[in-house]
Amino acid sequence: MQGEQIEGVARVVAEDGGMVWLEPEPTGSCGGCMSAAICGHKSGSTSRRLAARRFALPNEYALRPGDRVVVGIGERSLLRASLVAYGLPLLGMMGAAITAQVMGAGDGRAVVATLGGLAGGLVAARMAARLLSARGELSPQVLRRAGDECNLD
Repeated sequence: MQGEQIEGVARVVAEDGGMVWLEPEPTGSCGGCMSAAICGHKSGSTSRRLAARRFALPNEYALRPGDRVVVGIGERSLLRASLVAYGLPLLGMMGAAITAQVMGAGDGRAVVATLGGLAGGLVAARMAARLLSARGELSPQVLRRAGDECNLD
């Protein structure tokens, strides 16, 4: 791995062939934020929300259900994914709106152009996300067992 990693702790909840299913563990601050009622912490549905966030990774380290691991994703990958998800749609929308205004379009046409630019930006973001995913840039990596001082590599 190159660069800094954003790390989090996850628990192995299942094995499936050569894959393990991981579920992120809630942090100590989980439930202490203003949106706790929305995410389900106060309503008792935290386990259901965590189950919805399960993800699979190759079981390269003979992990078993119940094992806790530290997973990480590169800061650059996270930044790139954020720019794709938010930047491309916004750029498409603003570009179309500015172009419509420069061309002298009325308000109605400018709104239609803006929505078309947003749709185009969303399509571009989806294609870029597929490319990043195919290159493995959006997948977290198992870094080490939780509590271990050394990497599994």
